[in-house]
Amino acid sequence: MLALRIVPKIYYFDKMSEFNEEFKIGERDLLVTNEWIYTPYIAPLGVKANVIFQEKHGQGEPSDEMIDGIVRESKQYEYDRIIALGGGTIVDICKILALEVPERSIDLFTGKTPAKKVKQLIVIPTTCGTGSEVTNVAIAELKSLHVKKGIAVDETYADIAALIPETMNGLPYKVFTTSSVDALIHAVESFLSPKASPFTELYSKKAIKMIMKGYKAIAEKGEDERFKHMKDFVLASNYAGIAFGNAGCGAVHALSYSIGGAFHVPHGEANYQFFTEVMKKYVAKDPNGKIKQLTKILSKVMGIDDDAGVYEELDKFLGQLITKKPLKDYGMNEAQIDEFTKSTVDNQQRLLANNYVFLEDGELREIFVALY
Repeated sequence: MLALRIVPKIYYFDKMSEFNEEFKIGERDLLVTNEWIYTPYIAPLGVKANVIFQEKHGQGEPSDEMIDGIVRESKQYEYDRIIALGGGTIVDICKILALEVPERSIDLFTGKTPAKKVKQLIVIPTTCGTGSEVTNVAIAELKSLHVKKGIAVDETYADIAALIPETMNGLPYKVFTTSSVDALIHAVESFLSPKASPFTELYSKKAIKMIMKGYKAIAEKGEDERFKHMKDFVLASNYAGIAFGNAGCGAVHALSYSIGGAFHVPHGEANYQFFTEVMKKYVAKDPNGKIKQLTKILSKVMGIDDDAGVYEELDKFLGQLITKKPLKDYGMNEAQIDEFTKSTVDNQQRLLANNYVFLEDGELREIFVALY
């Protein structure tokens, strides 16, 4: 089988000015970003680029309506390159924007319209979580269908990924934690995936260790400690993206789309709610397989000896950084346990195929019940 594929060329710069020296942002570029990112990092460079501010078209996670609005605005410009400077929402939107977009972008997600790439895409992530700069996955909430759905084809790869830690310095602490925990989950799920290879495992394990080491420092010294470790978090997010871009993510992501779509829970936060419960289910079904290796990695990083209770300890460890809430606190009601179980089974087989062990429909329901 194919062991490893990295499609975008990956660049690293400490500062945005260094990126501009090499790539020379100009009049034939379309820059999609947020104004609060543009002001400190792009405005001082004095570049003449066409600019779209994502927040003019909606807040939160990407949706087909948001994409359609940005596509309409983009038609007033002439450009050759798209530069996506932002978090997961902007990156996913720009992966679609680089395609020949039909009147309704929903048709790309449902497969009604095949993907055809027509613009060069440069991605500069400003959160340390999605790893989307090196994957071909783009996720959007399809408003009319009331579901989150992804597209993952060769045409949705970026051409260039540029890592610039400076752009992470303005991240609010909660955004930092919810994005970086997403990277941790990417690394864990890709490590356990049946599609993992010795090459993806290298990236997964390195990302897990780097993120957990950074978390340990933050737990001990306070939230501002993250700035000393930002380069490691940026690199770890990228490593995790490479790993899951090849090996895939599984049940944690599949389950999270239910509350993400219904209650607009940020992606990383939604994943976190399901993370350890899925791991506990895996351990209960097959404690002696590959998850045993993961358990040893996590217990060593946390400095504990009790492998059997590592996921309870992981709950406590991560709980120092980010709050885990009952699903009903997001607005979920008891009737939605069955609804969300069915929606996960019906719509997320692409992800469920990557589970460490097969989970029956009833076992997925049990996870919702345990977290409700």
